[in-house]
Amino acid sequence: MKLTALFVLALGMTATAFAEDITGTVVDKNCSTKPAMVNNAECSARCIKGGADAVLVTADGKIYTVDKQDKLAPHAGMKVTVSGKVTGTTIAVTDVKM
Repeated sequence: MKLTALFVLALGMTATAFAEDITGTVVDKNCSTKPAMVNNAECSARCIKGGADAVLVTADGKIYTVDKQDKLAPHAGMKVTVSGKVTGTTIAVTDVKM
């Protein structure tokens, strides 16, 4: 019984260890590579509403895609912190905070 509880606890700690917080600006994918457009909140909101994917652009210009557009899209043009598991340049989103 104790061994099972320790195993379950270890699994939980392992899953948590891979979660990261990444801060950046929510931008539409089309303009994410254009530094002048990263801070254009109106353009980002319009393009995301029009169907472009929302991505997260960090201060150093790294671009992350997300698995849950519905969590990121409402924050178009805003600086947010996205929590989740990062694999390469994709975030499996668990939370978005402003």
